[in-house]
Amino acid sequence: MEDQVKELRELMGNNDSYQSKSSDTSQSSHKTRVIAITSGKGGVGKTNIAINMSIAYAQLGKKVILIDGDLGMANVNVLLNVVPQYNLMQVINKQKTMDEIILDTELGFKFIAGANGFSKIANLSVEELDYFAQQFSQLSNADIIIIDTGAGIANNVLQFVGAADEVYVVTTPEPTAITDAYGMIKIITTELGERNINIKLLVNKVHSAEEGKKISDRIITIVGQFLNYKIDYIGFVYDDSVVSASVLRQKPFMIVNPTSKPAQCIKHIVGRIEKTDLGSSEGVNSFLRKFLRKK
Repeated sequence: MEDQVKELRELMGNNDSYQSKSSDTSQSSHKTRVIAITSGKGGVGKTNIAINMSIAYAQLGKKVILIDGDLGMANVNVLLNVVPQYNLMQVINKQKTMDEIILDTELGFKFIAGANGFSKIANLSVEELDYFAQQFSQLSNADIIIIDTGAGIANNVLQFVGAADEVYVVTTPEPTAITDAYGMIKIITTELGERNINIKLLVNKVHSAEEGKKISDRIITIVGQFLNYKIDYIGFVYDDSVVSASVLRQKPFMIVNPTSKPAQCIKHIVGRIEKTDLGSSEGVNSFLRKFLRKK
């Protein structure tokens, strides 16, 4: 398996060779920002954040793809009230192309349903990996790819986290959520420390800006003190009844009430992200190479 993965990485190379096969030569210089949204525990609103961030980016005119990376309890489609006919497993098995499984939503972004077998991709033959890599590289025309990972420290979660340009750890003011967020950051920094993961903290369900800042400061200080790792605070989202109401309606709060406090928070967070430089990111091909790496 090591040889197969190594050969695929060599096939992909550092010169965006798959992108050059595309008829759109402008893709070779296009940078796609890949964001993984994760959490230490379930119930902190991670999927809601991912969906509404996708909408906010789409409203800025960006080409956005949302991937459901929660391979065990996939629920993006539930909150979107859509029933995907296909998922990434069909691409892995060479039954479908990426164009055939990707869904256009009425919310302005594209959606790809996850697959329970996605974490087994490195066990495929070189030919199968080659096909999947070519298909996955078609996502290079996106400006933003947001991956809603599973909660916790499963291997597939760490694969997504280790391959993304930026990782947003979502927590809430609840003591258990704070503890689990720290635990998640600790796992990332110890298991994937050599990759210098760009971690940012997002505090959900707060009652004031001061509460969000206080919680983030506490976690950032502890991470710096005990893990010797620097993480940043990306922002907060207010606790508001519009969120639970939107979940019941299976309609994102950015659409249900675009002027609500949570919606304004999401817009502010996306604005802050857009002001940060992508640095040396190589986009989709870089993501796939890192995804196939061993820890």
